[in-house]
Amino acid sequence: MVQVKICGLMKPDDILAVNAAEADFAGFVFAPSRHQISLARALTLKKLLNPKIKTVGVFVNESMDEILAIYKAGVIDIAQLHGKSTPGDITRLQRAGLKVIQVFERQSIDLASTADYLMVDSGKGSGQLLDLKAIPHINRPLILAGGLTPQNVRQAVQLVQPDIVDVSSGVESDGHKDADKIIQFIKNAKEEVLL
Repeated sequence: MVQVKICGLMKPDDILAVNAAEADFAGFVFAPSRHQISLARALTLKKLLNPKIKTVGVFVNESMDEILAIYKAGVIDIAQLHGKSTPGDITRLQRAGLKVIQVFERQSIDLASTADYLMVDSGKGSGQLLDLKAIPHINRPLILAGGLTPQNVRQAVQLVQPDIVDVSSGVESDGHKDADKIIQFIKNAKEEVLL
């Protein structure tokens, strides 16, 4: 069954919604964006999070030292790398104990990547849905992101068969996480498909 990552969590209410909906992953954005939070805020939120839910830190070209400092503070289990990252960077994070998601925009997936997960995204927070039929089938853990909503996630899962689906703005109302939309998104993503 597909797993679900709810990204861009910023407030205690967001965490309570994710706990109630039983998400598999919770995303904290440390890169500059409207969802960016500080390490101190992330620590506060992590304390409220169900310990079964894995935490993901979202980074865009941050230094490996910065990422490792956040990991050592006990905030994240997984680093999601947007932008440029070398095989050496990925290995360094993995050796420290972090799992790594390498993000590729659109369909330009590098199958030689040594990351633990490959993510295909329509572009940093663009909210645009990818051409789902153009995504290649790969025998690696695949995360699908970009433009997903409670209304289209079931079809996306059927077409692409990703291991994980990732959503942020697609479960928001007026720029804030919406608990009902989070519950609906997870229900629709995980609903067994009857063929």
